[in-house]
Amino acid sequence: MEDFDSLRISMIQSHIVWEDVNENISYYGELMRRLKGKTDLAVLPELFTTGVSVRAEELSEPDDGQTIRAIKKYAREYNLAITGSFMASDNGKYFNRAFFITPDGQASYYDKRHLFSMAGEDNYLSPGTKRLVVDYRGWKICLMICYDLRFPVWSRNVNNEYDVLIYVANWAESRKKVWKALLQARAIENMCFVCGVNRIGVDAYEFKYHGGSLIISPKGKKLFSAGEKEAKTVTGVIKRADLEKLRAKFPVWKDADKFELK
Repeated sequence: MEDFDSLRISMIQSHIVWEDVNENISYYGELMRRLKGKTDLAVLPELFTTGVSVRAEELSEPDDGQTIRAIKKYAREYNLAITGSFMASDNGKYFNRAFFITPDGQASYYDKRHLFSMAGEDNYLSPGTKRLVVDYRGWKICLMICYDLRFPVWSRNVNNEYDVLIYVANWAESRKKVWKALLQARAIENMCFVCGVNRIGVDAYEFKYHGGSLIISPKGKKLFSAGEKEAKTVTGVIKRADLEKLRAKFPVWKDADKFELK
């Protein structure tokens, strides 16, 4: 009998080969192959096939393109769920689209809501309009992407709608203290587990990335870390009992403000 009271999450922290979809699919596929039988969920960095490129028209793919076909194949063969994001094309528009693919082939998608205007991301991508919460192995999982981390209203966990909040990112090294602080804040304020997976290396625009991938407890405690500047896969186990105990003992969520997001 499967144990749904715990969830094994693997943070795959690594570099991204600039704008080389085939190479990145193959490279990350090998990293996931090594996780077969060892995890329930593999988390990849944001835009893991391209990096943060402005060439959306040339690099974007539909949901039935090579990236998602490969991810579905890996999820099935290695018996794990996979999440990350890719450059997506949809009805003439382009999105930074997160995916959540289960071993049986179910696919769910979330489009990045907050586009990083300081780097011009809003000039070539369209913002998402809907939040996504996925049900996997009895856990409710909410997907977010990088800059979304700075906007707590968008991630607000009303009535314990989700148990795990995941951020996939290309978060610059110059703001690494902010990355850690905000991951901890999102865990505490939403009374949930938070997993943040960031890339390492340097991109074509000379932006440096430090990694710093973390899994954080609902109390804001660092549970698992992939460290900094190193290609590393770290698997951590989170337990439902820890979450339910805190929510029952300290039910802050019952006093939360009610609001509508427009």
